[in-house]
Amino acid sequence: MRQAASPVRVAATDYLNTRPLVHGLDSRPDLFTLQFDVPSRCAELLHEGFVDLAMLSAIEYLRRPEYRVVPGIAVASNGPVSSVALYTARPLEDVRSVALDSSSRTAVALLHILCAQRFGIEPEFVTMHPDLPAMLDRCEAALLIGDVALFAEHEQIGKIDLGEEWTAMTGLPFVWAFWAGRADAVQPVHVDGLRAARDSGTSSLDAVADAHRPGDAEHAAVARRYLRENLQFGLTEDGCAALERYFATAADLGIVPRTATLRFYDA
Repeated sequence: MRQAASPVRVAATDYLNTRPLVHGLDSRPDLFTLQFDVPSRCAELLHEGFVDLAMLSAIEYLRRPEYRVVPGIAVASNGPVSSVALYTARPLEDVRSVALDSSSRTAVALLHILCAQRFGIEPEFVTMHPDLPAMLDRCEAALLIGDVALFAEHEQIGKIDLGEEWTAMTGLPFVWAFWAGRADAVQPVHVDGLRAARDSGTSSLDAVADAHRPGDAEHAAVARRYLRENLQFGLTEDGCAALERYFATAADLGIVPRTATLRFYDA
């Protein structure tokens, strides 16, 4: 008789972009226990063994290439992503310092790549708490990610969308995060459960958006448009090719010590 699967400890990012992927997971305590945090902390929880599976910021995979990836599921964009952006009141070629949101290493690495290969600048980088006014007081530009970027007031300053810039440069989508964990942590039944959550969430995007900040119609309108128009939730063949290029470029520029090939759980 096959032994019943044990619950998998899961860490997910606490941003709107992940909510469609965890839709209904809290109703499956037989398969999952769920906690939320910022991307950098989710990665730390996985690396330190406090969880079995995490919505892993893409660049973090290079720290542990022995991890396995859940096939077919990701947070991705193909063109403007809206929630990862560089803010500045200066012409981009005049930017000499950038405050970096401390929440995600993937966006930071992408900005390094774009500065080197698209923007043609070599700014000083300063890691800061994600607070746009404070960041722009300290530096000439600021990198924000997630909900802070999505809902930031930026009428008086420029917003340069990093997803849009990557796609314009490469012709590829960008994969921001995916489920990953130790090779022995996840069974096919868990993969099925994660796919069912994604399918449920992506068929209920308006409800997911409205639940993000109940009673705020303006927020809900932005959230609905974001989930419908800016994001994709599958890990496609093009997405895998984009990850390979991102990893290789980061290694070539010395941002990370090595590249890696994605390895997947059995479905």
